[in-house]
Amino acid sequence: MTQPRDLSALRSLEPHPGKPRHKTREVRVGDKVVGGNNPIWVQSMTTTDTFDVEATVKQIKLLEAAKCELVRVTVPKPEDAGALSEIKKRIGIPLICDIHFDYKMALTALDHPVDKIRINPGNIGGADRFKQVVRKAKDRGLPMRIGVNAGSLERELVEKYGFPCPPAMVESAIRYIEMAEAEGYHDMIISLKSSDVLTVVEAYRLFAKYCDYPTHIGVTEAGKPPYAVTKSASGLAPILLDGIGDTIRISLLGDPVPEIAAAFDILQATQRRVQKPELIACPTCGRLAIDLEKIIAELEKRLEGKTTPVKISVLGCVVNGPGEAREADIGIAAGNGKGVIFRNGEIVRNVLEAEMVDALMEEVAYWEANNMNKKPSVAENGKMRLPVVA
Repeated sequence: MTQPRDLSALRSLEPHPGKPRHKTREVRVGDKVVGGNNPIWVQSMTTTDTFDVEATVKQIKLLEAAKCELVRVTVPKPEDAGALSEIKKRIGIPLICDIHFDYKMALTALDHPVDKIRINPGNIGGADRFKQVVRKAKDRGLPMRIGVNAGSLERELVEKYGFPCPPAMVESAIRYIEMAEAEGYHDMIISLKSSDVLTVVEAYRLFAKYCDYPTHIGVTEAGKPPYAVTKSASGLAPILLDGIGDTIRISLLGDPVPEIAAAFDILQATQRRVQKPELIACPTCGRLAIDLEKIIAELEKRLEGKTTPVKISVLGCVVNGPGEAREADIGIAAGNGKGVIFRNGEIVRNVLEAEMVDALMEEVAYWEANNMNKKPSVAENGKMRLPVVA
């Protein structure tokens, strides 16, 4: 006969608040500071020909409207570098120039008012050329992203490890970090990207054991949405939950604007940067006894634009409804045209279905008035309240 398992130790466990951010140094990029306790900044990259100033600025403005916080443009040709000054004058977020293969383009781009340079050491042409770029970035007082990519890892490291695995990527990053440090340069942000989710997760975890430089996180070449968003979330959620990551880019095929919402959603879901209400709804099933889709649609519309970090749960039946509604900051358990509203786990009122949206919005206003200036805490029932994060 199977012996009962001893579960007594479970009662002594504290509720897990999530791992703290990996302690990284701060690196300034324009008006943003990356690393330390600063927000995990969201960035994207333009798809236009950089030398086409009008098209590039237009796309950057659309990204800014979507709340993009840093933007990168590719600079493969002299005419692209020549456009950087004009682009910089006409945008409101830090401008990053992206260089591959030609170190001379890096040196040329650094003659313009960019806020950061991104290079891939694996294809820049060797240590001497890398050092030339480092020296000029240092002289200009500009930061650099060392972008290690599994697809363009140095040949000798691929041969050493047999394939572009996480240890090979980390060794590559540290090799170039140490070269830069030998030049007295420390304004670096590091990325270790791959199109393979497991490689991404293990590379960033391994790197965090060795270095305190801030990291730019992302799954490269993720593909076409919606799968690409799912793939990115699968790769980035584990490292964000580990406290790793200081700036994020979701790489999607096509229009870059949807990358911004995807990034913020991943940060919201991992509670690393909560900037809006979280709306929870039960799945549609045969037990549903209210018009939940209509209620959620109305709530989404009325919550649009709000930055209140509050968790709102709307449940449409009596099976799990009361328990799950209690776990939210504001919750409603409903059925048969009426419901019960919970606030911080306590019943506060009864409402009819027609009154639910108005009642919930009143509760949001009450929550804002009484909680927005309080620090996040663990409730008595052991549930972590949503953190207020800029």
